Amino acid sequence: MTFQSTFLFKGYLNAFLPRRRRHQSFDYPFDAPRSIKDMIEAAGVPHTEIGLMLVNGNPVSLTYHMQDGDQVEVHPVQIVPKPPNLRFVADVHLGRLVSYLRLLGFDTLYPEDYRDEELARISGEEDRIMLTRDVGLLKRSIVTYGYFVQQTDPWQQLEEVIDRYELLPHLNIFSRCTTCNGLLEVVDKATIADRLLGKTIQYYHQFSLCQQCDKVFWKGSHYRHMRAFLTQRYPHIELD
Repeated sequence: MTFQSTFLFKGYLNAFLPRRRRHQSFDYPFDAPRSIKDMIEAAGVPHTEIGLMLVNGNPVSLTYHMQDGDQVEVHPVQIVPKPPNLRFVADVHLGRLVSYLRLLGFDTLYPEDYRDEELARISGEEDRIMLTRDVGLLKRSIVTYGYFVQQTDPWQQLEEVIDRYELLPHLNIFSRCTTCNGLLEVVDKATIADRLLGKTIQYYHQFSLCQQCDKVFWKGSHYRHMRAFLTQRYPHIELD
């Protein structure tokens, strides 16, 4: 027996759909009882992007089981769900974004050699926000918090994530290692002078040491570029 419902997706959710289905109602046949979550994700939209769902004009949850003839309207999330602590895990396509988030002080894991199921497990079990360019990762049921990063330019990606998760009040610039995600600790210049090149010794006087990988950091070009980005994109922000 074949059933049929009608779906209409709103706003940016249409970007996840095939072109023939965007910005218009379309018939959606199914041959067995299915949850609305399963049908929405089969259409292409991950559950992390779903907000209000109306079936025959009434709001429903993701566990709602579809009925023959249902008229469905799906809206994008308006109030973005966030875990208690703003921590992230990112897939292999977002390496530069990861470095930027770490420079801003956010705990961001970047397991380059992990399979998708392991990334999803980390996100779910550690309440980390999954950042990815892979829609399939966000469809895994264990992922509660996640975002499909739309831009390809790393600076634009950073702006996306800052705005979506309202990160500006939580910045702690130059507090975390951009290489390994460890915490930085201020060190006396004399204790690491033998590890510095001539110009660095001459022009810089404040240094930090990663407590995990022992790498030395100073406020060089990466730090200056980040400050320039923040003051340009967010002119109201106050930086030390």
